[in-house]
Amino acid sequence: MKIYNFEPADFDPVATDEAYMREALKLAQKAFEEDEIPIGAIIVSQGKIIGKGYNLTERLNDVTAHAEMQAFTAASNYMGGKYLKDCTLYVTVEPCVMCAGASYWTQIANIVYGTTDEKRGASRYGNLYHPKTTVTSGVLAGECSELIKSFFRNKR
Repeated sequence: MKIYNFEPADFDPVATDEAYMREALKLAQKAFEEDEIPIGAIIVSQGKIIGKGYNLTERLNDVTAHAEMQAFTAASNYMGGKYLKDCTLYVTVEPCVMCAGASYWTQIANIVYGTTDEKRGASRYGNLYHPKTTVTSGVLAGECSELIKSFFRNKR
């Protein structure tokens, strides 16, 4: 059963990290509107968005249904294989240990995230990414951080 369907979409082949992060932020906003922790992720290959996801842990009652996991599955289905060696993951919040581990196994080339996760972020535990993966942090960090903080403020 597919929960999150989308058609791969061409995107500006010279788009900036900020432009792609804005696409991930749109998904995070969708999660927010569905009362899910607002994290969004996209995977890009050669200027095409080939995977998208947002947090679905509440809807699916599944602690592993993180945005990155949804995007990895969609991108792997699109690529017809489990490796994402020529792809970039854009995610609004730093990946957790589980998602960092999954990214390791996909051998994704690049990870770009918005805001750090001081409590659960993978960086707290050393480098958990594949040795060939480059990681960039802080892209639209303010916007990414404000969305997640707003969500939790509303919960208290």
